[in-house]
Amino acid sequence: MNGYLNESNFLMVEEGFTTRDLLENLLGELCQESDQQAFFVADLGDIVKKHLRFLKALPRVKPYFPVKCNGSEGVIRLLAELGAGFACANKAEISRVQGIGVPADRIFYSSPCKQLAHIRYAAAHGVRLMAFDNEVELSKVARSHPRARMLLGITADSIPSAHPSMTFGTTLQSCRRLLETAKEQAVEVVGISFHLGSRGLEPQAFAQAVAAAQLVFELGTELGYHMHLLDIGGGFPGTEDTRAPLEEVAAVVNSALDLYFPEGCGVDIVARPGRYYVTSAFTLAVSVTALEEIPVEQPGSDGRWDSRGVEAVAAPWAPGVGFWGQRDTGTSPCLCLLCDFPQRPCPEWPWHSSSLRGPPGDRIADGLELPQLHVGDWLVFGNMGAYTIPAASPLGAGPQPHVTYAMSRMAWKAVQLFQGKPPQSEDERESLCTPLSCGWEMAETLCVTPVFTPAGII
Repeated sequence: MNGYLNESNFLMVEEGFTTRDLLENLLGELCQESDQQAFFVADLGDIVKKHLRFLKALPRVKPYFPVKCNGSEGVIRLLAELGAGFACANKAEISRVQGIGVPADRIFYSSPCKQLAHIRYAAAHGVRLMAFDNEVELSKVARSHPRARMLLGITADSIPSAHPSMTFGTTLQSCRRLLETAKEQAVEVVGISFHLGSRGLEPQAFAQAVAAAQLVFELGTELGYHMHLLDIGGGFPGTEDTRAPLEEVAAVVNSALDLYFPEGCGVDIVARPGRYYVTSAFTLAVSVTALEEIPVEQPGSDGRWDSRGVEAVAAPWAPGVGFWGQRDTGTSPCLCLLCDFPQRPCPEWPWHSSSLRGPPGDRIADGLELPQLHVGDWLVFGNMGAYTIPAASPLGAGPQPHVTYAMSRMAWKAVQLFQGKPPQSEDERESLCTPLSCGWEMAETLCVTPVFTPAGII
């Protein structure tokens, strides 16, 4: 064991203990308190399963988890224990990762736009691997961190962007000028980086980007660089309901790597899977703290109101940003309810067209068909692990939401046994036939019709 994670960092759950059991236990405790704040339940076993699946699908690729995607301590400790690297966007994220003991050589300062003070911090703390895509960024690093090892960020011309002016990464036409400038300023360039984001769900985009990277590698060799690192970015799917599952994306990536960077060529491959690791592992629970009925008279309704507006908030932290961050990339969280109504409502049970709002009035969702809610009821959102929990607020404002971490004994055994390496032998594979997540599969236990809890939440 590496010592980053131990049994004191999470709840060990037994076989047969479900997500619903854990949520109801936690909610039962919260119902005794006057201040009912939002909280997360995180299935660390789901992340273990994702990690082993990633290593099996992409055996040549080392994952660097982008901390900005989920900066919670349990996630960082688990992935550190599994041997992953970390892509950090600023000083706060570097500090968070190094604070649990992760060495500097497992950290990639991946932001293409860095503050001078943060560059100096990275230099003082031994973080050398960085990215750049323009001369201004190159000059900052040359002045403040002469021992940096740089990756040139590129964007493939053949992959169109909806907002070209906002796309990070230089064009292929600019690569020679930037590499020559780096040579003049004695900056060590060790490889190429690209990040396709949501476009990565289209497998052919990966093949085109890898081909472009190979051209820049050849240019670097011509200019005298020893380039030996390729970063293929992120964009890997976080849930199963996507156009291209991981294995389909991996097949194209592996084929492109074998063609342009064959095994034994001396080039190491890294990636930055974020949503892939954490999206489905986190579930968010928020309480209804206010209700507003909005009367809407429908034709033929004889004057009855049949529309209800709902404010579902959990001050001081609201789920709105994370929710819409998921929606924007085509991965919608699942909304479920824990409140006092029948498990399988009859057709005559009253449902209402409802909206959800966060504490300052931020829109979370509109047009949801929900039963009649009451103050104190709970709403539960699945698939809420990505971009909902920052590593640290740059301004130090606002509290961090509470996270309850859980893991099954089988998942913990896998962490101890394989240390992030996929099982090799048939016996090892057989030992993992039991689900790694906490005896509870998110898609099966949360994305369901409303749950009945008699006399409120128990």
